[in-house]
Amino acid sequence: MGYSYFFSRTGRWQHLLELFTAGNILALVLALAQAQSWQQLSFGSLMQHVLFINWVLLSFAAIAEYCEARLSPLGLKLSLILGFLLLQAIVLCTTVGLNVLMHFGRNFSLSGLSAAAAFDRAGMNLSYGLLLGALCFRYLYLREQWGRKQHSELNARIQAMQARIHPHFLFNSLNSVISLISIDPDKAEQMLLNLSRLFRASFQELKLVSLQEEIELSQRYLDIEQLRLGARLQVEWKLLNPELHPQVKIPLLTLQPLVENSIFHGVEKILTKSTISILIEILQNQVNIVITNPYAQDKIALRQGHGIAVENVQQRLKAYYGSSAAFQSFAGEGMFTTVVQYRYK
Repeated sequence: MGYSYFFSRTGRWQHLLELFTAGNILALVLALAQAQSWQQLSFGSLMQHVLFINWVLLSFAAIAEYCEARLSPLGLKLSLILGFLLLQAIVLCTTVGLNVLMHFGRNFSLSGLSAAAAFDRAGMNLSYGLLLGALCFRYLYLREQWGRKQHSELNARIQAMQARIHPHFLFNSLNSVISLISIDPDKAEQMLLNLSRLFRASFQELKLVSLQEEIELSQRYLDIEQLRLGARLQVEWKLLNPELHPQVKIPLLTLQPLVENSIFHGVEKILTKSTISILIEILQNQVNIVITNPYAQDKIALRQGHGIAVENVQQRLKAYYGSSAAFQSFAGEGMFTTVVQYRYK
């Protein structure tokens, strides 16, 4: 199963600090082994080893971070193999690059540079790469374990929050179904089908779905609420770039909880006809979702902190899209606006 690794700043820096600390200890050991005694160990030799190893580790960590999205679906075993090959490639390129620069620094020209000179010490440095590989393997393994832990904890929090969100909606919907059975059995049946699909989705494991699927799920939810609230609920959809919706991904149950939040804190508190506006547009690989609903002035305190549903959505978006996910809310003149943005590529 592929998933995005969600690292906190503390977790990311902790693993990097451990990697570079171990790298510097290795540099000291290698420099000491080359000098054969503390008395013969020179500061210049030590710094050469420290700078070389830290450069290799820094390059490796940066490339691994950049290629994370491509490596994560491959599994730990294949990722480690590719990581080792990447590390050796960095060691070899660094060795050759330094030899070329040193030759140019001595002669101010690349003429006379032989292959033997270019690959000088390459074999020994690649053997150092085997030792560095052990450190990098541990780094990748810790990233993997951290990602699994964060994923599990996030999933557990989401399931707990969903369990707190659904009861009031379930009881209200079932009461509506009971009242419809004798009046309009067909509507009651459709409402139960929509309810069944909505709850089936809510109990699925955390995953990405297409934006089109998420919109359809939200529309089923609104169909249920429409039957329950009648003319009090008006919905205005503004779907721009609908041809992109099947390709764009979004975490399951991102839009629906926000719509539910708008009804629970907005429409249900107002006895007159109310309109919820839902705008979804895609601009330059960025998804923009804007939900606007009326609210009762004396109930605005309930919306501060955005509530459980909003916290749920924020955590899922950050789990998949990191810092590109943005969440904002505004209240004014009897209207409450929620804005969600993230880059899906």
